[in-house]
This record gives sequence, structure tokens and C-alpha cells, in this order.
Amino acid sequence: MKTLKFKNILYISLAVISLNTSCSDYFDLQDNPTLVSNPNLNGMLTTATHKAAMNSFNLSYIISNYCQYTASPTPGSATDNYEPTNNSSTWDALYYALSDVQDLIDKATAENAYHHLGIGQLLMAYQLGLVADAWGSAPYSEAFMKANTFQPKFDSEEDLYNAQASLITEGLANLEKSSSVSLGQNADLIHGNNIQQWIKTGYALQARLLNKISKKSTYNPTAVLSAIDKSYQSNSDDAGMKVFNGINPWAQVARNNENLLLDGWLSANFINHLNGIKFGFEDPRIKFITEKSIVGNIYIGTVNGQGNVGSNSLKDECYISRKSPLTKDDAPVTIVSYAEVKMIEAEAALRANNRGRAYQAYLEGIKAHFNKLGVEQAELDDYLTKPIVAVGEDNLTLDDIFREKYIITYLNPEAWNDLRRFDYQIKDFNMPVNAKLPTFIRRLAYPSSERAENGANVPAEVSLDTKLRWDQ
Repeated sequence: MKTLKFKNILYISLAVISLNTSCSDYFDLQDNPTLVSNPNLNGMLTTATHKAAMNSFNLSYIISNYCQYTASPTPGSATDNYEPTNNSSTWDALYYALSDVQDLIDKATAENAYHHLGIGQLLMAYQLGLVADAWGSAPYSEAFMKANTFQPKFDSEEDLYNAQASLITEGLANLEKSSSVSLGQNADLIHGNNIQQWIKTGYALQARLLNKISKKSTYNPTAVLSAIDKSYQSNSDDAGMKVFNGINPWAQVARNNENLLLDGWLSANFINHLNGIKFGFEDPRIKFITEKSIVGNIYIGTVNGQGNVGSNSLKDECYISRKSPLTKDDAPVTIVSYAEVKMIEAEAALRANNRGRAYQAYLEGIKAHFNKLGVEQAELDDYLTKPIVAVGEDNLTLDDIFREKYIITYLNPEAWNDLRRFDYQIKDFNMPVNAKLPTFIRRLAYPSSERAENGANVPAEVSLDTKLRWDQ
């Protein structure tokens, strides 16, 4: 576990971004002449917002196979078959980012820069959640102490959840304050210095966090709905970042595939969710997500664990597309969206037995997603008449909500949380071929880098189908 001072300065000029990243060892940081000893708040904010979005991608890339959005072209792939994998680079990237955010929080606190502080606290809560939702217990309370703490303790899952809740509450309170320290031009890469948008995002993250414990006796749907009321009102509120050192990372995955680097195949499960095989009609969103196979001019996916059955050099199965509004070169990496928030509202309202509100939120979430993709109104209207969609408020079920939310959260790390909360009950969501676990995967194995550097504190490994605390 590396506890670092400020390690990265990110410079932006118009649409050009460059990253200066130093991943040095523990002991040479203090005297490194390439590091900025007293960075300004706005530069720190730029780094923090950029890294948060990139970490959203980093984790979603890992879990996309577990969500069966993507599938490996190689038969028996460890990522498909639930074998332990070493995700040290993503773990390290998250903790580098969290360390930077802590520096931002500390400096903003010292300067009474309440808006920088509030954003920092929300970014800390979000990325701490990425860690906790993937691995379970993890370093936090001792991880960013000013004294060099190279072997911090692992906080419990409950403590990490409570820390996220407190950070969001405190962040919202700070964003509501007046601040004499202004956000610098182009400093905020997510909401462009719009504090009101950050407040909405804070409540969206709060609603998501409160809804995550739907299996626990402490779940309170009324509290979820209260946060929703202060959150997003339209697609324009979405939290996303679109400033890259190159292109959108999902577009890079697609470009890799174009160059025969064997990446970005879409899972048969996800394709069949859209192409008519599962539900009897083609979802018009599919053509805004991927492209048809050159074989038969149909949509066909790769079976997880089985691997690609085509040539690997022709587009004979579906891939992540650079033509999609979600994964094109300049598409934003979305952290949380209005469409997702409406589905959180639908679920919470249904659990609160407010069927009228639940059904309206469910329909609005579908409409928002269609509109975000650019689907024509006529196709949306037709989709909303399908019997499986137009169920009416008296017949709305969690199956309906999670079916639609699975499409909405395509390539978002929150999708894996939903699948686990729903016990993978999406229609025809099957175990991978030759899976190494008896049931669906529930967590990641701790990375080798952490075992090497902090082995005395890393929890003993458990089977990867062992549920996290909020999943029980």
C-alpha cells in the first residue's frame, strides 16, 4: 500500500491534455525534483476529476466480463471463467487517485476553499466505493496519514460504507456554502465548474449508495427517494468526463480490435438481451451500441468462456463500436446518469409500495436512455407499446426495472453491483462455459502488489463467490 504525496500534475491547454505521472518507489519521493511541492488547488482539481473518470473506466473494464457485456475471444479465459486475476494496476491507480484527492481535501480545508473541498469529498466517496465494491475491506483510515504509513490497516466493509456516506454528506454541505476561492477556468473536467451540477451529482451518488443496501434490514427507500428529489432532472445533468490523452478509452478498446489486438468482443448474453432472442423483438438501441456481423448481417455475440468461434480477423461477431454515442472517440466516460437515477427511483419507489411513482420513473428512465442514444421518437414510442415493457403500474416488478437498467448501465461499474444485488436474475444470464466457481462471482481477489507491500494486513483470501456485506 503506497501512501504518496502529490504525484501527478495534469496540464490542459484547450483540447490538449498531457499527464506527468511519477510512480516512484516509497522512499525517493520527498526529494524528487520533478514533483511540484506546492501545487495550486485548480491543478489538483483537474487531476482529481480526470483520474476519477479514468478509474471508473479502469474498474468497468475489469468487471465488464462478469456483467457479460464483453467476453474474451480466448476459450477458458480467466476473466470469463472466474479465476483469480491480478488487478494491481487498477488497485494502484485507485490509491494514487485517492491520495491525490486527500491532498486536495487537505489543501482546500486549509484555504477554506469549500467548493474544491466538497468536490474532493464526493470524488473520495466515489472512488472509495469503487474499491470497496470490488474487493471488500480495504485501507482508508490509515492510508493517507501524513506520517509515512506503508502498511495501513484494512478497514471493514461497514466502516468503508459509513465513510462514503459521511463524505457525501460533508461534501454536499461544503458545496452549499459560499466560497471565496473560485474554481479556475477548465479546472473541473466533469461539470465544468458548475457547483449546482455537483450538488445534484452528490445527491445522485447518495441515492445510489443508500439503494445499494437493498438486502439489508436498514434499507430505507424513503431516504433514497429524498436524495433523488434533489438530484438529476434531465440527461444534461449526467456526470461525465471527455478530456483524454488521445480518445475515449472504450474507443481505444474498439480501435485495438480494429488492429487485431483481440479486445472488445461483446457478450452473447448482452447481444441476445437486445437482438430479439431473449424477448422476441429487437431493441432499437442495439444499432446505437454495436454493429452487425458481416456473417449473415445479424447481431451475434461471443459466449463467455467459449471464446470467439469466428476468424478473429473479420467482424463476424459484435464488438464495442467507435460509432456508438457511448463509445465513440469523443464520448464522455459517464460516472452516473439521469437514466440510471430514474431506475434507482423506480426501484426505491416500488420497494416503498409507491407504484405510481415507480412506474413513471421506470418509463422516464427508458425515455432518457433512448434520447441519450439518439433513437428516433417513433422507435421509442413503438418500444413503449411492447407488452414486456408496457406492463402498467400494477404489474411492474423488479425484473422489469433491472432488465432495463442492465442496458442503461452498459460499461458502467455500477452494473456489477446491481447484478449482485439482484442475484444475477436477469433473464437467461447463464454461468460462463467451464466456470471455475459453482456460482456467480461476487468479488475480486486482492492484487499481488498489495500482498507484497502490505501482506500482514491483507485479509485472507476467500472464494470469489463469497458475498460482500451489502450483498448479503
